[in-house]
Amino acid sequence: MPRLMPDPGPRRVIAASNFVYTVGSGLYLTAGVLYFTEAVHLPAALVGLGLGIAGVVSLAVGIGVGHLADRYGARGVYAITLVVQALATAGFVLADSFWSFVLAVGTATGAKAAGLAARSPLIRHYGGDRPQEFRAHLRAVTNVGISLGALLAGWAVQVGTLPAYRLLVIGNAVAFAASAAILTHLPPVAPVPAVGGPRWIALRDRPYLLLTALDGIMAVQFKVLTVAIPLWLVTATTAPRWLISGTMLVNTLLVVAFQMRASRGIVSPAAGGAAYRRAGVAFLVSCSLISLSAGIPAWAAAALLTTAMVIHTIGELWHSAAGFEVSFALAPRHATGQYLGVFGLGAGLAEALGPALLISLCIGWGRPGWYVVGALFAVTGLATPLAVGWAQRRQQPLPKDSLPRAARKGAAV
Repeated sequence: MPRLMPDPGPRRVIAASNFVYTVGSGLYLTAGVLYFTEAVHLPAALVGLGLGIAGVVSLAVGIGVGHLADRYGARGVYAITLVVQALATAGFVLADSFWSFVLAVGTATGAKAAGLAARSPLIRHYGGDRPQEFRAHLRAVTNVGISLGALLAGWAVQVGTLPAYRLLVIGNAVAFAASAAILTHLPPVAPVPAVGGPRWIALRDRPYLLLTALDGIMAVQFKVLTVAIPLWLVTATTAPRWLISGTMLVNTLLVVAFQMRASRGIVSPAAGGAAYRRAGVAFLVSCSLISLSAGIPAWAAAALLTTAMVIHTIGELWHSAAGFEVSFALAPRHATGQYLGVFGLGAGLAEALGPALLISLCIGWGRPGWYVVGALFAVTGLATPLAVGWAQRRQQPLPKDSLPRAARKGAAV
């Protein structure tokens, strides 16, 4: 098991802030939807519609806020997104209608997307020569925090009263505010001077946009664990229902234990492309095994689903490590926030569209749908190394007269 807290210094501050934040995220991920359906008494269909609207609205926010983090300092911009998220989350307790719910959730979701982009320059600045490995470290911390938050949220779900759910919401908001407070111990990162040329260069980088789209398709795999497998297990297999929690636990433990290790060998964009290819194959195998779990005895279904989840998590480790590598390595340092904001669009689309796609294919169509989804992942994995190669060929050093003055001076030494 890796040591989750780095040595004292900026990395520890970022990791501690991330841990507190993800404890709050675990509270919401576990019981947020139940709060609006059970406590606020909104119909489930309206809750789903509102979450979809919030997801779509938040897609473009990360690019703009990431650009602000590049130009005006990432620490301050990131802290502001956390404060906005805390206030919006606290506003959940005032949401008593559909549109007030959409306003609160949309603001919180937009602030979350903005925060992920604004944090990227911090990771790059304090991550040393390999910020991708530090990003993998943070993902391990994230899984621990979410798991702890999920355990705490279990109490509110078990009690099921309005005060219990409201306490959960306030705890979530407090965690976000505390995460922002911890950031005050982080030394500020000087803004990166702008260079000549178009402002929104990430949106003009066609190879990077293609990689964003391919990563978005691959990111649908995250919804296999939280959407497709639970529904499949309940509707199509005789496996015990407690296995839903069991597969989540297996996934979390493996990510915490091996995400950093999986990232160590992926030290170039080409290696990242190869990892995408391996991940696609792993997802194809796991989807095929899941499909075979229908119509067989409970013990055999449980064994197949558990095996499939282990293979799926191996693919997830490769996919995440590959995404960390290509997203940072192919983004120019002076526009890290903007580029990572663009790269987040893929995951945002997967978040918005993935559940409906998986339910339609895997649950609605049944066994053939799992093969289609697995093949989609495999084909995406095969295409990604080609896109990485295109992006590398298109990478050109900035002309000397477009570099910031300090960079020109250093280049002349």
